[in-house]
Amino acid sequence: MPTADVSARPAVPGDEEAIAAIQLAAWHGLVGAAAVAQIPRDQVLATWQAAVESPPSREHRVFVATDGPHVVGFAALGPAGEIVALEVAPEHRRHGHGSRLLAACVDTVRIQGGTSVRAWALQGDDARRAFLTGAGLGEGGVRRGMEGPDGELTEVMYRAELGD
Repeated sequence: MPTADVSARPAVPGDEEAIAAIQLAAWHGLVGAAAVAQIPRDQVLATWQAAVESPPSREHRVFVATDGPHVVGFAALGPAGEIVALEVAPEHRRHGHGSRLLAACVDTVRIQGGTSVRAWALQGDDARRAFLTGAGLGEGGVRRGMEGPDGELTEVMYRAELGD
């Protein structure tokens, strides 16, 4: 039985178009079409292009999930094991892409000598909470606010200690 060519790999120049599209689709689902319509796509694209081509530090990484030749998800890893973004295109969710991206982040943190990983989920984003807790991350007891289109949004931190 043939299997699909699915993987996670480091992002390369040219991936930023797909990454930006996936990011905007994810935001659309979280904050709505009106809010996303106000976000300049070229700014999102430029931000991801810079992250891929010239990350701000050696600890910063961007990974993409692929299904055949198509980029269907991405993750961005920052210093101290912080996963600053992890998104999969809505039509490609629940096919293991998020897990492959999370594994790429965890493996990289371990290689860099890190001992923990953390990620954030908007309060009320039950799908992300279920994904993170299903992967072994637990609530870290930290919340932070950020400005959203209709007022302040609250993010909840999830974390896991990495064993040997």
